[in-house]
Amino acid sequence: GLISIPVRLYSAVQDRSLKFHLLHEADGGRIRYQRTCAKCGKEVTWDDIVKGYEYSKEHYVTFTEEEMEALGVDSIRAIDVVSFVPLSDIDPIYFNKPYYVAPEASGLKAYKLLADALQAEGQVGVAKVALRDKEHLATIRLKDNVFVLETMHWPDEIREPEFEELDKNVKVRDNEVKMARQLIQQLSGEFEPSEFEDEYRVRLQELAEKKIEGQEITVSAEAEAEPAPVVDLMEALKASVAEAKKRKTDSSGGEAGEKAASRKASAS
Repeated sequence: GLISIPVRLYSAVQDRSLKFHLLHEADGGRIRYQRTCAKCGKEVTWDDIVKGYEYSKEHYVTFTEEEMEALGVDSIRAIDVVSFVPLSDIDPIYFNKPYYVAPEASGLKAYKLLADALQAEGQVGVAKVALRDKEHLATIRLKDNVFVLETMHWPDEIREPEFEELDKNVKVRDNEVKMARQLIQQLSGEFEPSEFEDEYRVRLQELAEKKIEGQEITVSAEAEAEPAPVVDLMEALKASVAEAKKRKTDSSGGEAGEKAASRKASAS
């Protein structure tokens, strides 16, 4: 409440999924949906629509726009930072959607001041913010000298994990744990986002381009699924560790070859 910084929010992510429309197969026309009343069957305009809360089966209380606005949300035009905590204190299950927070020209100095202080303390801000007429819990943190606001789920929105299978008593042998740890160690490394790709989206894009070019598409029939074989856990772990070692060796060998070639080129 002591410092006010004028800012703007910008979405930090974009959905790169291919967008589909529903079409009438016979003529390719777009499918349209109308707002109709389930009781009278008539089409309804937006002016005749109100919000309703169903408190029991098919029983509602309705709310006008004026009533909704009168409720008021303190954070409707502000990001209200209420505390600062270590990021490690927050379970990632709470995180929802990130936004970049950019300063207005008049708030640049205060923005930089808070950024420097937050960087020095190694903390993240816990805040409340209203987006699309809904109040959100959020965090404020720094990424590449830019504030990122990440909306969060409220505590009562997180479901308790209740799985009966996990209550069963299963004996895990020490050598199995040892082998599993070896697998983790073989696959451990730095997180490199550029190494990952949405392979399904790539295949879908390639298929769409073939269709645009008029290529004939043939889909092979799927073979009937065979019953899953009974797996020896220890043998599966051994095979996974061996595969991880081979992958790591192949990767490091390729990097070593590139470095050797680079040194040879530099020497010549």
